Amino acid sequence: MTQRQNATKREPLVHLTKRATIPAWASVGIRAGAVVLAFLFCAVFVAAVTGCSPIRFFSLLVDGILGTERRVWTTLFDLAILLCISLALTPAFRMRFWNCGGQGQTLMGGLACAAVMFYLGPKLPLGVLFVVMTVASVLAGALWALVPAIFKAKWNTNETLFTLMMNYVAIQLVIFMTKIWAGNGTTTMKVMDEYGLPDIGNRYLLRIIVVTVLTVLMYIYLNYSKHGYEISVVGESENTARYVGIDVKRVIIRTLLLSGAICGLAGLLLVGGGSHAINESTEGSRGFTAIMVSWLGKFNPLYMVLTSFLITFLNKGGGHVASMLGASDTVPQIITGIMLLFIIGSEFFIRYQVHFRTRNHKEADR
Repeated sequence: MTQRQNATKREPLVHLTKRATIPAWASVGIRAGAVVLAFLFCAVFVAAVTGCSPIRFFSLLVDGILGTERRVWTTLFDLAILLCISLALTPAFRMRFWNCGGQGQTLMGGLACAAVMFYLGPKLPLGVLFVVMTVASVLAGALWALVPAIFKAKWNTNETLFTLMMNYVAIQLVIFMTKIWAGNGTTTMKVMDEYGLPDIGNRYLLRIIVVTVLTVLMYIYLNYSKHGYEISVVGESENTARYVGIDVKRVIIRTLLLSGAICGLAGLLLVGGGSHAINESTEGSRGFTAIMVSWLGKFNPLYMVLTSFLITFLNKGGGHVASMLGASDTVPQIITGIMLLFIIGSEFFIRYQVHFRTRNHKEADR
């Protein structure tokens, strides 16, 4: 057997090479193709479980968010809250500070808002009450994020574990306080509609406007401000940041204060602008979903609008599908999981190129 035949025999059927560059249209096409395939896979899955035809599945999915005016507004509100928490986490992520405490920081903002409504609602004029609610929520979220920020800046602790543990502490604080406020041994407190944030047109529009403005401001802050530049430099290399004169500890603390403050604002919108009460499930695990939204959006606030919409669409539409077909309540989570799996998988084909072994027919005939 010749040396050439040995080389041909040992060549693998498939091998990978890392792409140096890829055109923007190609990466967009790969991601779009992944989304289409995910929807088709979801349709097949639902058909196998419930017997629902793919056409009816897509019809119910869309009807879940567009079927009535109220569904449209609630979808936009849910999108706004998810986007708000995602925007809060993004500055920390750009700095490579893996803040997994969005849940706890949002709950603490909501808890502060509920406390102000409960204790000061009957005593303050509404205008003053709204200001106090806002300040309390923002400060509570910021202070909850400040604790892991200080430990990271001074003692280089693991921020992922620290912020995760802070979530559980926040949940227990909410349970403890709601038992006190409920006064009947349960965690179901009285709904305080009379102290909710003011409405513009309907109960959702003002909250949506707030998050829209916040998205624009966050994009400008991250891309065109000195603070945004310092965040990027610290994220690339702390040693480089120190070399160019950036106070890394100060940047870490300042960025986490901002991150926690925006989570606190999300808590205000959920409690003061939504449920007008709080319990341990008010946040709805959006803090963890927001991590995926931020990552899929490449830490770009404008792209994150699209990823927030996609996940909200799947959750709301999937819930309607499950309700109409009498399927399990886990269907929305399964559909969302399938979509995320396909999108994450598409990143592999954006980063790498797959090559198949080609056979030289002339050599094969010899």
